[in-house]
Amino acid sequence: MEATKIYFIVFGVLTIAGGIMGYVKAGSVASIIAGSVTGVLLLVAAFLLPEHRAAGLATALIVSLLLAAQFIPKFLRTGRLMPAGMMSILSAIGLIVALVAWIKK
Repeated sequence: MEATKIYFIVFGVLTIAGGIMGYVKAGSVASIIAGSVTGVLLLVAAFLLPEHRAAGLATALIVSLLLAAQFIPKFLRTGRLMPAGMMSILSAIGLIVALVAWIKK
């Protein structure tokens, strides 16, 4: 469970950083808000593990699913590695990590 927690901490921090970069580079208020909200939710999910396993994994799974739904189609449409490609990969890994941890109960 420790590796799962570490992954979601890293994923959360990178998501927040990506939102900040989107704001700095493009002036996108939506990027900073969405990046901050989803990043904080990923950090909350990580810190819920392992004491509140179901809540932490459910939160991480839902946030990863939402991010995947946003970024995978964008990456397929544009082919740009930043930010869509990186977030697609991170969210797909997040889905896999959460599902594997859930199955391993």
